[in-house]
Amino acid sequence: MALDVIGAGWGRTGTESLQSALEHLGFGPCLHMHAIRDDPALVARWTDFADGKGRDWDDLFAGFRSTVDFPGAAYWRELAEHFASAKIILTVRDPDQWYSSLEATVLKLFDERDTIRDPLHLEALNLSERLVAGPVFENHPPDRAYYTRRFLAHVAEVEAAIPGERLLVYSVTEGWPSLCAFLGRPVPDRPFPFRNDAGAYRSGWD
Repeated sequence: MALDVIGAGWGRTGTESLQSALEHLGFGPCLHMHAIRDDPALVARWTDFADGKGRDWDDLFAGFRSTVDFPGAAYWRELAEHFASAKIILTVRDPDQWYSSLEATVLKLFDERDTIRDPLHLEALNLSERLVAGPVFENHPPDRAYYTRRFLAHVAEVEAAIPGERLLVYSVTEGWPSLCAFLGRPVPDRPFPFRNDAGAYRSGWD
């Protein structure tokens, strides 16, 4: 099984909603950081990757038809080259709203990591920091101006690198129509799955 869809959008751009939508459309299983968080085998697989013990993309994504969120989004360029027939979806939102959401969820969670009770969840959180802080944010301390600049630069980089017919720049607020048209699937007769708002985020990391 090879990746058919690669999500290049960063966390807090609706990636869990997109994960659920892709799985409903037949592009599952879809790898999201939250899937890694809850699976010891995936934590071990990605820890080896973080430790530099090989970068075999086929092995890392074995068993998955799609990926969204981090860590995949940190390596979108390499994945797009390796899985040359995969379509790319870049989830976007207002940069300031994105940073406010990040601040209220992920960054707050890092500040509260000592309160996480599940050892696997704590291991996954520390792993996510290793996989994202350096490759994406150059280990820069959280700062709205810097992070939003990086966010906008990332969007521009993806748009410049991926041919238009292979890329969907997408806000989950659009729902099913543009996503289904891009993937060649009929629009489901069900509401679009909006998931993981800021209020629900923390409960998944207890």
